[in-house]
Amino acid sequence: MADEREPPPFGEDENQKDEDDLFAEASEEQEKESSPEPEPQKVPIKPDVDLFGDEGDEIKLNESDEEPSQEDKNDIFEDSKPVVTPEPVSAPPIKEETPKLPVTQSSSAAEPKVTTKRKNTDPPEPDNQYTLTIKVAEPHKVGDGMGAYMVYKVITKTTNPAFKRADLCVTRRFSDFLGLYSKLHEKHTKTGIIVPPAPEKSVLGMTKVKISKEESNTADFIQRRRAALERYLNRTASHPVLQIDPDFREFLEREGDLPKATSTSALSGAGVMRLFHKVGDVVEKIAFRMDESDEWFEEKQNQVESLENHLRKLHGSLESLTQHRRELSNMTAQFAKSTAMLGTAEEHTALSRALSQLAETEERIETVHADQSDHDFFIMAELCKDYVALLGSVKEVFHERVKCYKSWKEAEATLTKKRENKAKLEIARKMDKVPQAQDEISEWEMKVDKGKEEFEKISKAIRKEVARFDKFRVEDFKDSVVSYLEQLMENQQRIMKCWEAFLPEAKAIA
Repeated sequence: MADEREPPPFGEDENQKDEDDLFAEASEEQEKESSPEPEPQKVPIKPDVDLFGDEGDEIKLNESDEEPSQEDKNDIFEDSKPVVTPEPVSAPPIKEETPKLPVTQSSSAAEPKVTTKRKNTDPPEPDNQYTLTIKVAEPHKVGDGMGAYMVYKVITKTTNPAFKRADLCVTRRFSDFLGLYSKLHEKHTKTGIIVPPAPEKSVLGMTKVKISKEESNTADFIQRRRAALERYLNRTASHPVLQIDPDFREFLEREGDLPKATSTSALSGAGVMRLFHKVGDVVEKIAFRMDESDEWFEEKQNQVESLENHLRKLHGSLESLTQHRRELSNMTAQFAKSTAMLGTAEEHTALSRALSQLAETEERIETVHADQSDHDFFIMAELCKDYVALLGSVKEVFHERVKCYKSWKEAEATLTKKRENKAKLEIARKMDKVPQAQDEISEWEMKVDKGKEEFEKISKAIRKEVARFDKFRVEDFKDSVVSYLEQLMENQQRIMKCWEAFLPEAKAIA
């Protein structure tokens, strides 16, 4: 053995033989060992210390002939000592574990398929299976003086078999619209449904309509109210629950006049009571603070408050834009008149003709500014105004949930008092009153269970309603913004064509 180790250079064949003998001996020793699995995990640390420690004594004999680094490598592969054999035994398990990596990659690659299946299994349910379109047209005044009122024709087309006919046409007063909203609000808001609000009453605008003898003076107010009533009915009709409500179907189907809604008047007894209820709700919101445990509701309430504030600011800006655009239209008309008068007074023929053409061009541009002012108002400003009112309905639904929570907790507090009262009766040995106390406890236990059930039910309904509201809000704003931009581009093109037609006349002045 000493002769075999003396020559420092070894060939590749000898190294291979030594390695084969090494692994052969290692396999024989591995079969003899009783527990081979735990040892390979510990051996890679300790043999390294023993290996270099044992061979350090042997390396000193040949230290003058070879470099330490080469002898270390050769002696490691030549040794067949039992101490060295566990080292290569531990290496194969480590190398065998590496092919397992592609298995984990293939399993992770299959995960996206599972997620896509989950998305397909829960498709969004269609809110409305039938079409229902409503148009409010032909507003006209009935009567004279302060007793006059406006009447609108409501035209309905639907495929819903719940209605009597596919095509319906009735006439309704403005108070009928308010009465419809009052019924739907009283019936459905308690269940967590967001009821679209009706347009607000305008005492000043309606007084002008009653006093004025010419409809042209109040045509703008009447047209705005007609469009607002049409939007209100279509938003109500888009809700799957409200569109089949008996009161809503009666409003669209019943021929003739509806029963007069007396509660819509601000000076009526119902109006005064409604005002007191609103004041009471405001005081209740300030006095009672709900300990919100659901982060979703807390986040949504903050979003609604922020969105309402920003929409109010945007609505004010759009109303200012509409007013400035209207003033621009009026100033353009005055400029056109002044230019036309200057053209008639001008003695130079070419200049006079150019001024006359400029006046005509300005008149056409004045109509474009007026049209754009209407688009600013009806497409964008009214949209923001409607959604400010809708967010008010969303807040009312959240408040109904708080009221349910308050009733539930009050019932729990009363139940606790009833149980304490029963315990006192038992301690005082007033057994004749215990059955009555037990009956009261059972009654309040039912109320507590009912209150909890109603709270969970309205919470679930509000989640669904808010998700539906957000979906339609995004679609509504998208359609409105696209329509507004299309109208804006069309009007700008009209202005460009007007100036392109006038440019040759300006150049022809000699």
